Amino acid sequence: MAGDDVLVNFSMVEKTYDGATLVIKNIDLDIHRGEFVTLLGPSGSGKTTTLMMLAGFETPTSGEITLNGRSINTLPPHRRNIGMVFQNYALFPHMTVEQNVAFPLEVRKVTAEETRRKVAEALDMVRLGDFGKRRPAQLSGGQQQRVALARALVFNPELVLMDEPLGALDKQLREHMQIEIKHLQKKLGITVVYVTHDQSEALTMSDRVAVFHDGVIQQIAPPDALYERPRNSFVANFIGENNNFSGELETTDGDRCTVRLANGDRLGARRVNVRGTGMPTSVSLRPERLFIGEPPAAGVNRLAATVSETIYFGDHVRVVMEAAGQSGLIARMLPTPDRPVPTPGDAVPVWFWPEDCRSLDPVRKTAEDA
Repeated sequence: MAGDDVLVNFSMVEKTYDGATLVIKNIDLDIHRGEFVTLLGPSGSGKTTTLMMLAGFETPTSGEITLNGRSINTLPPHRRNIGMVFQNYALFPHMTVEQNVAFPLEVRKVTAEETRRKVAEALDMVRLGDFGKRRPAQLSGGQQQRVALARALVFNPELVLMDEPLGALDKQLREHMQIEIKHLQKKLGITVVYVTHDQSEALTMSDRVAVFHDGVIQQIAPPDALYERPRNSFVANFIGENNNFSGELETTDGDRCTVRLANGDRLGARRVNVRGTGMPTSVSLRPERLFIGEPPAAGVNRLAATVSETIYFGDHVRVVMEAAGQSGLIARMLPTPDRPVPTPGDAVPVWFWPEDCRSLDPVRKTAEDA
């Protein structure tokens, strides 16, 4: 944890726009000083509404949001001392870079001499010290985003909110800016709340990630815990690639269980989020934990598979297979001279450790799946 003291607290916060449908449902969330927290989820999951309530552009229907222990439910945005960075940069096109960065200081009645000093420091911080006299139209997308970042940081806010700030950049520049923003956040010790629908961005940058779905935080945890120990099937399938085996819970022994698949095969797994025996479950397994070949020992899960497709990714080959009556099973393998990549149509054994499997709630079909 970045710090033990809580800077932001959401307590039983809900939000409705029409008085009937809740878009945010009973959110409880602590954000600590110096922490980088990402609100992650698909479109319509509630992450942006949550950020807008924290910024002051939306008001909670019920519950309370506090900043530094003080309720801010009715506090206007300009009195919250929060920096904001948007996807579209929101720069003033008629102003120079220096003037854009100086704007929050002028609003706060900072002296001209202090403004010049702070603007110069902020531009140097984002490596744009020589660009102060240019206008936004004379800058690249990445440079414009740096200006927006400098403007959000120039008045030393305790909290900076970022709403899909890298969404308009190309992949290479976006990845570069992810690292740059993270380094800057650590250097300054600021608290950042970041919104994105990009899971890799969230995993790369965050101290903790809050995964949203249907207006509810499904799980909040450090990136490695979300990936390795998802609490439910939504998190397992939204964070990274995932294999799902549908079946029913057959036996339990503490946190271990046996799952019977539709074709009669049985898998050993960790029992995480599933009801009693006989109930439907989805067994979650990451592709890198699925191995092609004969198992090295007894006590592992073993299935007979048929290769459907192989896809070359440079650092690995994705092997897509059918097994246990289910299609779309994925393994990642590193080809070696003594372990060539199988070809479509090959019958291959696959195996995986029971402790790498998590027995979760059944995967819910979406409209796209139907």
